[in-house]
Amino acid sequence: MRTLEVVTTGPSALVQDLGRPGHAHLGVPPSGALDQAALRLANRLAGNPEHAAGIEATFGGLVVRAATSCTAAVTGAPVAVTVDGRGRGSHVPIHLRPGQELAIGTPSRGLRCYLAVSGGIIVEPELGSRSRDVLSEIGPPPLRDGDVLPLGQATGIPAGADTLAPPAPPDELTVPVTLGPRDDWFDVTGLSAAWTVTAESNRIGLRLDGTPLDRVAERAGTELPSEGILTGAIQVPPNGLPVVFLADHPTTGGYPVVAVVRPGSLSALAQARPGTTLRFRSSG
Repeated sequence: MRTLEVVTTGPSALVQDLGRPGHAHLGVPPSGALDQAALRLANRLAGNPEHAAGIEATFGGLVVRAATSCTAAVTGAPVAVTVDGRGRGSHVPIHLRPGQELAIGTPSRGLRCYLAVSGGIIVEPELGSRSRDVLSEIGPPPLRDGDVLPLGQATGIPAGADTLAPPAPPDELTVPVTLGPRDDWFDVTGLSAAWTVTAESNRIGLRLDGTPLDRVAERAGTELPSEGILTGAIQVPPNGLPVVFLADHPTTGGYPVVAVVRPGSLSALAQARPGTTLRFRSSG
């Protein structure tokens, strides 16, 4: 049996693949890795299909021990990676011998790192995915020190560049959005102002602080029946401070959605740590 032991989880470590889309009618969000581009890359570097399950580590601190010979890769936020205390770097294939420990440091910028191991993590799937959904509490529970994770059989060889420069998250994000469906409820010029990601943010959504958005006079005091919610939807509660829904979002919401983030920017939002400044740019 090929396995990987979790020695130390760090602040938060979850098993994630590319999610379980298509279950909104059951009240189940898509879930999956927040930075899907990073997980796809980690899997390619480890010789896996892009959809294989890996580990999403928030603020680093993850240490794992290989019980079998395998290839690993760490991507996402730029971070120090060591094997038995010796620096190996991120965004590269790393061969592990049985008994060797791989440790992920604390990212200096960005928020989430992704660890893929050849064969992928093959915990029992739920609704077709091995992802942990923190809102619905579906999927494998958060990892704990001492957990032993089963690995599948390696089926490929590491792919991609031997050395890949890790992307550095910018100091300020400009996020393209499509306005609607309720942009007529607000003075949307306020969306382009500077917003700050707060510490109350999580996999469900980014909570933002800034100058509250004002409702137009004819919508003041108006209630809205619950509507469907998409990943990237920007919902505005009564306090006027937007919430950007991420992969573990509720499937319906009763506050107006003023705009939706373009899919290509969701990975950048996954790396937006508390204190990050962002601005929304309307593209229609």
